Order: sequence, then structure tokens, then C-alpha cells
Amino acid sequence: MKFENSLAFARTLDKKDPLKSFRQQFHFPKVAGKKAIYLTGNSLGLEPKITRSFISQELNDWARFGVEGHVHAKRPWLYYHKFSKKVLANLVGAKPHEVVSMNQLTVNLHLMMVSFYRPTATRYKILTEAGAFSSDQYAFESQLRYHNLNPADGLIELKPREGEHVLRTEDILKAIEEHREQLALIVFGAVQYYSGQLFDLKAITRAGHDSGAYVGFDLAHAIGNVPLSLHAWGVDFAVWCSYKYLNSGPGGVAGAFVHEKHATDLSMPRFAGWWGHEEKVRFQMKKGFRPMTGVDGWQLSNYPILSGAAHLASLATFEKAGMNNLRKKSILLTGYLEYLLKSIPDFTQFFKIITPARAEARGCQLSLLTTKNGGKIFKSISKAGVLADWREPGVIRVAPVPLYNSFEDVYRFVKIFNRALLK
Repeated sequence: MKFENSLAFARTLDKKDPLKSFRQQFHFPKVAGKKAIYLTGNSLGLEPKITRSFISQELNDWARFGVEGHVHAKRPWLYYHKFSKKVLANLVGAKPHEVVSMNQLTVNLHLMMVSFYRPTATRYKILTEAGAFSSDQYAFESQLRYHNLNPADGLIELKPREGEHVLRTEDILKAIEEHREQLALIVFGAVQYYSGQLFDLKAITRAGHDSGAYVGFDLAHAIGNVPLSLHAWGVDFAVWCSYKYLNSGPGGVAGAFVHEKHATDLSMPRFAGWWGHEEKVRFQMKKGFRPMTGVDGWQLSNYPILSGAAHLASLATFEKAGMNNLRKKSILLTGYLEYLLKSIPDFTQFFKIITPARAEARGCQLSLLTTKNGGKIFKSISKAGVLADWREPGVIRVAPVPLYNSFEDVYRFVKIFNRALLK
């Protein structure tokens, strides 16, 4: 599409947008009494208006039934983790018995590493991207120490080439080949939180398996953002949160994927909890853990109903919108954003877009590395009504989300950003 740098053109795109009605289904915060230009769904998604009714239903059922809500609520609490399976499976490209909502992201990462990180004297290393999100870094380091290994030796962190900001797939595959005899586990953030790079999950998984390692991904910035095919790619496991692109509320219930090829492997170590025990005999309270088939066997505790209700509200919206439709709009939104940013006179004096230019190598986010006065620029746009995201040492992350952001949002942001650059 040939873009134009005008408000009229942005509004024309909005009128033609088949997803435009979804914008009205979200609450937008205000800055100085005006609706904010909200471009930080990669940190916390907006609240769907239907969320309140979903949570109210559970509160009403709690008041009405008490403990009997486990079986008599509109959505019986005993089976709540099952209600999100269909949509989650579609979002990550899996089968329903391969996905489950549970716990928080880092808890799930630790649980998966108990099963999939089993170091030996010769095969003990973990390979990941340098600068992974802190929670992942801490999980890797603590897991290595738990196995009496030194993170300085056991953790391989891949950096972009000198002068570059994203990892080349060829360099990732080369590193896997170089360390193939020592690799126990490969874990990447599917979309790198800082740069916004979408890694080639299929290629990484194939190379990892060829080397004899397990392969998993942190989907925190990928689920609800980019199309995924975890089952077809043969990914061993994945974990995610639900409060970013999935709009399930701050600290919302997270989720996990385990490929069905591991579903009946009872020899695989795991930390067990009663909600992962065989459902039919769970309440007999007998000794001897018998895991449920599929990823459900990795559950620990009973489901958080109120958080889960907010999760279901958002997933209902995703089901209506469709991930393929969202992806099409996302590519247009970020493409238009990139076009407008590069239309700023002498923009390279002020910032550089470090997110890959190729649509297939990124999601909703563009990361703008400022060359000077980045903090001042960010404060200026924030005061002007833009809610974006600042990351040290100088990146402004901008994420136009196709569910609720418009092309006019993007146009107005760039105008405000341009003014801030010149102050």
C-alpha cells in the first residue's frame, strides 16, 4: 500500500478497517482530561468493557452459592481452566490438551525447566538471547545454581553483531551447531521485549532438536501479537503471561504449552500439585501422584477464578476478531508508523528504529533508540497525552495494538513525537 502523511489518509484507513468496532469495546485512560493515545499494550493491555460483567458473574455466583459455586456457578469453578483452552490453542497453534491457563509466567518457566532442563556432566548448557527479560534471566541463573552449575559457564547468551541491534537467524543456528554437544536447553523470548524482534521459532526448534536439546519459548510479547504454530513446529514447551497483548488485567493468570509428544511420558520429572492429579480421583486425597494427560498434568493449584474471569473476557474478544485479521491490521499499523517516522526530516539525527523492517520479523512494536535527550523526549510526549514505554538506556517502545489502536492514533503520535524532538 502507498501511504500518505496526512490526517485525512489516516482517517480513510480507519473507515476501511474491518476491526474498527473493537476500539469501542475498550476503556482508554485519560491524560489531562483527554483520551490518551495508548501505545503501550506491550506492557499492559487495555481493559475490555465486558471484563466487569465476567467478574461480576463470578462474584454473584460466589454470593449465591458459596462453595457450591464449584459445581453450580454459570461457569463451574472446578473446570475453569478448561474454558480458555479452545481460544488459547488457536492463538498459539496448538491442540486444546496442549495448553492450559495457570500460575504466573516465571512460575510456569520454572515448572517447565524442572521437566525439560535435565543437565548431565557433558550436556548442561542453556542457550538464550543476551538481554532477555529479567525474569527469564533470573530463572535461568537460579536453575543453573540449583543444579550446582555456574551461570557464567552454563548460560550461553547470544548478542547481535557489532553495530547491529537484532540477532541474525544464521548466527543463532551457527551457535546451536557450535555448542550442539553441550546443549541441554534452548529458550528464547519469541518476541524480544527490548528490540521487538520476532525470532524464527521454527528454524530454532528444528536446529535445537537436531542438536539433541529441548526447545522452549517465552511468549510474553508474542501471544495475541503474532501468529504461532507451536504444535506443527514441534516446540517442546512455551510459557506466557496474559496482561500484555491478551488484555487480561495486571498480574492476570498466565499459561503454558507442552507438546503432546510429552503428554504421556510419566518418566519426565515434574513438581506435582493436586490440581494436576487425575481429575476423576483428585478428591480421594490418596498418596501417589497420577498426572492428568497433557499439559494439565503440570498444574499445581486450583484455578484463580476472578483473574480467570478477566482472562475469559479478553479471550472472547480475540475469538471474535480472529488472529489472522489482527495480524493483517498489525502489519498495516506498524508499516504506517514506520513510514511516518521516516518522514520526519533528518530523523536519523534523533533516533533509529531498531526493530526489524521486515513484517515477518516483528509484531506490533517498534523500538526507537534515541541518540540524545531520550528521557526528555519521552517526558514530553507523555505530558502531551501519549502513553508509550521507556526502556534504558534510551529506547522508546511504541506498540499500536490492532484490537484497539487506530491509524489516527499513529498519525497523532508521530506529530507529537516530532514536536518533542525539536524542543
